[in-house]
Amino acid sequence: MSQKNSTRRRKSTGLGGYVSHSAIASGIKITAQQGWLQLDAWEPGVVRVRAGRHDEPCDDFSYAVVGEPAPFKYDLRDESASIVITTAVMAIEIQKEPLRVRLLNARHEPLNEDDALGLQWLGQEAAVYKTLQPGERFLGLGEKNGPLDKRGRAYVNWNTDHFGYGPDSDPLYASIPFFIGVHAAGAYGFFLNNSYKSTFNFGASSDRFAWIAVEDGQMDYFLFHYPTVTGILEAYARLTGKMELPPKWALGFQQCRYSYYPDREVLRIAETFREKQIPADVLYLDIHYMDEFKVFSWHKQYFRDPKRLCEQLAELGFKLVLIVDPGIKVEPGYTPYDTGLKEDHFAKLPDGKPYAGQVWPGWSHFPDFTAAKTRDWWGAQLKIYTDAGIAGFWNDMNEPAAWGQHLPHLIEFDMEGQGSSFKEARNVYGMEMARATLEGAEKLLPEQRVFNLTRAGFAGIQRYAAVWTGDNTASEEHMLAGQRLVTSLGLSGVPFAGYDVGGFVGEPSPALYARWMALGAFTPFYRAHSMINSRDAEPWAFGEEVEDIARNYIRLRYKLLPYLYGAFYEAASTGVPVARSLAIEWPQDPKVYQSPYDNAYMFGPALLVVPMESSKTLAKVYLPAGQWFDAFEDRPYVGGCEHIIEPHIERLPLFVRGGAVIPMQAAQQHTGEAHDGLLHLHVYAGSADYETVFYDDDGASHAHRRGVYARRALMHLPAQRRLKIGMQEGSFQSSFTALQIHFHGFASIDSVQVDGVALSLEHEDFRLVDPVSRFDPFMPPLGQVVGVSRVPSVRMPLQPKAVEITY
Repeated sequence: MSQKNSTRRRKSTGLGGYVSHSAIASGIKITAQQGWLQLDAWEPGVVRVRAGRHDEPCDDFSYAVVGEPAPFKYDLRDESASIVITTAVMAIEIQKEPLRVRLLNARHEPLNEDDALGLQWLGQEAAVYKTLQPGERFLGLGEKNGPLDKRGRAYVNWNTDHFGYGPDSDPLYASIPFFIGVHAAGAYGFFLNNSYKSTFNFGASSDRFAWIAVEDGQMDYFLFHYPTVTGILEAYARLTGKMELPPKWALGFQQCRYSYYPDREVLRIAETFREKQIPADVLYLDIHYMDEFKVFSWHKQYFRDPKRLCEQLAELGFKLVLIVDPGIKVEPGYTPYDTGLKEDHFAKLPDGKPYAGQVWPGWSHFPDFTAAKTRDWWGAQLKIYTDAGIAGFWNDMNEPAAWGQHLPHLIEFDMEGQGSSFKEARNVYGMEMARATLEGAEKLLPEQRVFNLTRAGFAGIQRYAAVWTGDNTASEEHMLAGQRLVTSLGLSGVPFAGYDVGGFVGEPSPALYARWMALGAFTPFYRAHSMINSRDAEPWAFGEEVEDIARNYIRLRYKLLPYLYGAFYEAASTGVPVARSLAIEWPQDPKVYQSPYDNAYMFGPALLVVPMESSKTLAKVYLPAGQWFDAFEDRPYVGGCEHIIEPHIERLPLFVRGGAVIPMQAAQQHTGEAHDGLLHLHVYAGSADYETVFYDDDGASHAHRRGVYARRALMHLPAQRRLKIGMQEGSFQSSFTALQIHFHGFASIDSVQVDGVALSLEHEDFRLVDPVSRFDPFMPPLGQVVGVSRVPSVRMPLQPKAVEITY
């Protein structure tokens, strides 16, 4: 072959010009000179775009997509230079020469449009080039480091075991190829429905275009547009699925170490939590519970009676969650190995032999979780754990990881009978393992909600597991980067996410640990975790003052459980995250993208959290438009501007939205402990109307799916000086029998009427957290800066009927 021909074959090729088109059931298919382009109108604000060369069929297979196209009316017009599909909220314009796709808003302003290069193939790689819009910002993309706005950066989606990663490292453990673009014309979403290794370049090294490339497979993506970012997130959740309500105990504080063993040590940790009155619900077992690190086994000396251990922990109000790794040790006589080999459950090389890689137990085979029969087999193995009383699982090493970190691409996978290689399976491997674990545990525990946690995942992982951000480092930078990872995951359809509080690698200073514990209380998944050969990292391990601070914020987490459970209910119902980037509600405010303001986020609908280094004693914060109150002492703040604050190690910067209604309860030692039956509604002054829900159920079973829940609308109408509590929906008998309403930030409240009947007010000192004890008589008490406010309140019975309060 000549050098000239060889060079020509390396050049990229596009679709070529428009030839013809034909209508299909849900859209249009266009024939081009060198390929085809198909658009499916999915719902009014969602369109699917697929393209291929002439010899490539249109493929519907996807692990991520579980939604179906919704029939709706749209207009399709064939004009001389373009074809236009118009819905109630957007339009899709397909220009014929050159062939380009343009997403337009309802005013026909461009939101996302192909560059003149459009779609290009370079060998097996397919890439689409998108014009960079003026002022365009890029948000989300799942577990990706960097600032909130990722303009000017590039990222790779390739699930990677990245021990001790840095604050700018990429790629990490999970790949979620969904982002949200924002500019003056509005917001749009882009989801790449392809699990091969992909690159998202948001203008790095180019001022002309952004580009999205996949190494192989079909170019298949969805475009989203609704008037709000919330609407886009809800549409993405309809497409890729919503999380299930977790067990309520999974929202409590969780303590982990690599590793707690033997069983006596686990009990000692649990007993210490109770002795020190530090609330907690969950303890973890890492790989040392196993016999020679073999999954589906118990160490015979360290854990002689696992069932008895679970019973003893249950008596103390603790659940036990344990780690499961995918590697099955190559060892004849080891039952999972024997049955896995006999029943053909391991991923194979092209010569038919199972692939073997080294992990914790040594040379191991890897189950092919892309086969339904293997997921069933894996799930059945969990019986050794569920019989002992385990109802929570921690899926680790599931990128998958093997020493050397370079598994051969030619490993073969079933892919639901379609067959493919590791290149397509890698990014979905961890998600399908989490699926196998969840589905297996639910079969074994059909009446219980199972808690499932994963390190690796793909788009749709929210259906099967919570996600934590892997092996982080004990540093101020990692604490802030971790929170941005959590909000980025929330922007990408994963509401239940968190990080290792305190840092897994290395050792935090007492001040850093105290600040991280406070911040963790406002993270969906709240777990402290430390590494082997490091100092103890329980709340009492850093001195008395840090212990007090940790206790205070863990207690606050439990006081906020009614509010938090309502936020999880919303996430499970709609897909809106629990930890919400400020860009969700204020996407056109340039300040929310500036560092360090891009660290701030909403925790649920009413609380604004400002992560801040533990060393700062003076700082500037930005509060977006609206009215705000300091959560500790009800000091009012004007939104839409910057403020100078004096953070303190025991006082995380925390603000409450004006007009908000926040349900709270008395603190518990664990979620299974009976509380005093009093539901507290904290109502804040403001000018904007506020609506939310109070939601409750048994927190443990699936009865809520059958209507056994209690749901009530809460509406505050400040202009009318009126609070409405809706009639209870659902048949659940809530443990809350009385209601106390607290009024914060009001200039004066002379009287309160409940359904027209006047009730007297009480006045009380309100503290969000307790002051730190004065341990050293020669040092001033830290508690002087905690903050206290004097608030009026009124108490009444809580009945199923609707209630209206005027003040």
